Amino acid sequence: MKSLKKTRRIQVIALAIVALILATGLIGYAMRDGINFFRSPSQILAEPPAPSEVFRIGGLVLEGSIERGVGQEIRFTVTDGGADIPAAFNGVLPDLFSENQGMIGTGSYVSGIFQATEILAKHDETYMPKEVIDALKEQGVYQGE
Repeated sequence: MKSLKKTRRIQVIALAIVALILATGLIGYAMRDGINFFRSPSQILAEPPAPSEVFRIGGLVLEGSIERGVGQEIRFTVTDGGADIPAAFNGVLPDLFSENQGMIGTGSYVSGIFQATEILAKHDETYMPKEVIDALKEQGVYQGE
């Protein structure tokens, strides 16, 4: 009788472990597209990502680099002071997007151009994302506090 209880207990524990492993795997699989790593222009030039990889780029919009194309296409350059990355975005830019201002873009790096699918601009005169500040400080360009 005791061996039957012991066998049942072992079966329940083994089933719980398998369910936990399966649940962890499913959560990881579901989140794989939701995780976007941040990179500065210098990091992108040092180690170019695969064209299929979606990531975030952050830096300042280079002065004089915004070009409006046919339709809604906008081309501009993102800089961190150490490197410049050309970028293209097809859509409507945020109102606060302008030259010499901080921005973060989500997209992929294809044929030497960052193809943005989403652009975020700073929301007031004091805010800049922490990752952008760190990258700019690393290059010696940041003139904040």
